[in-house]
Amino acid sequence: MFVEEIMHRDVMTVSPDVTLAEAYQTLRRGRFRHLPVIEEGRLIGVVTDRDLRLATSRLADHPFAPEARVGDVMSSPVSTAHSRDPVEQAARVMRDARIGCLPVEEDGELVGILTVTDLIDAFLAVTGARRPSGRLELRLEGRPQEFAALTKVFADLDVSIASILTTQESDGGTRVIVRPETIDLRQVASRLCAEGFEIVWPPPLACQP
Repeated sequence: MFVEEIMHRDVMTVSPDVTLAEAYQTLRRGRFRHLPVIEEGRLIGVVTDRDLRLATSRLADHPFAPEARVGDVMSSPVSTAHSRDPVEQAARVMRDARIGCLPVEEDGELVGILTVTDLIDAFLAVTGARRPSGRLELRLEGRPQEFAALTKVFADLDVSIASILTTQESDGGTRVIVRPETIDLRQVASRLCAEGFEIVWPPPLACQP
């Protein structure tokens, strides 16, 4: 999945000369939280609703007046993504920089914006959580052909798989989350246990010693 598949293309922007009050009203009307700042067609910063609230707060050491310029409080320089970046790469940039959005550029031109909400939606899509499906969590030992044996169980039962996710455990094992396209997991779980797999969730379907 690429950034261009989940980003917002219709991006509202402001100039650095817009007042803080005007920028805040723009955010409220659009019901979003991030405004890229454009000057002479070039992205020079980003201002958020949080930036505006903190800048004008009476608790700030030197609060700005609502008539102050966006250019005085915006974040700059700006981390950006390319439209063809993998979604996980963009997520890593946002996590490392602790930011809530990434403007998306192509050849120096702003073409979209990616937010944390977009990434959550992408995560739900990748995991298959929005599709009718069950959920099984297994622990694998990393043996050769283990994945092939796992998927063969579903093929033999004629059960399609909505998604498979894996993560490494601290002891070197592999945790696998499988979403079969069936709600009744008992037959699948029984076959997995018979084939020697360890089911860790849901507990009622865990394999008995």
